[in-house]
Amino acid sequence: MDIEAGVLVTTGVAALAFAATFLWGNYIHPVRALITDRRSIISFAAGMSAAYVFVHLMPELHGARSAFTESVGMQLPYEGVAIYFLALIGFLSFYGLEHLRNRLHSATESEQEHLGYRLHISGFASYVWLMGYLLVHNLEHSHVAIGFYAIAVLFHFLTVDHTLREEHGAMYQRNGRFMLAGAALLGWGAALLFALPHHVLALLVAFISGAIIMNSVIMELPSEKNGRFLPFMMGGILYGLILVPLG
Repeated sequence: MDIEAGVLVTTGVAALAFAATFLWGNYIHPVRALITDRRSIISFAAGMSAAYVFVHLMPELHGARSAFTESVGMQLPYEGVAIYFLALIGFLSFYGLEHLRNRLHSATESEQEHLGYRLHISGFASYVWLMGYLLVHNLEHSHVAIGFYAIAVLFHFLTVDHTLREEHGAMYQRNGRFMLAGAALLGWGAALLFALPHHVLALLVAFISGAIIMNSVIMELPSEKNGRFLPFMMGGILYGLILVPLG
């Protein structure tokens, strides 16, 4: 597959950074010069992810709809509004995954609790794999778009890693983090081997958009108990202002 050398290097470095976030996320402090408290850093990252969702991903759904209708090359009912429905499916899928995990986690049998863990990690491994794939093949191909996507996803993965460590403890430390790190690299590697048709890519972007919105709600919004309001606001406003000129 003919992939520009610059894109190969940039996305490869990003994929390695994704993997490192899961392997050593507990020791990563990306804005330590500004914020010393780790929980505040997580809230800052959560704000950045929220900004990416509202300022970039939501408008991108419109682009995904246009790309889908143009790529299919035929008259579609409702002019490709199925893109938004697939975003809803992505949203509901991860809501369902979280709901199922909570039910199994509260079960008294250890076997059911382990089943909940396996389902949770498997769902997020698929999620991370797709994020890694979209590093190389996305609706936007500029180096700037790749860079901002990589930064937003990196901070998003930092909060995902933090939440999974808190929820699953030793089990996640023992094997879950390795599964997610491997999924990031495998997704990037798969993108080097094959490119999906443009209309399928648009559907995947829609699905992942809904999934990111859901995960931003259930994992990243600081809770009243341990969230940090001001860092969350700072992360959201600062990264939102950076993204606005990019349209």
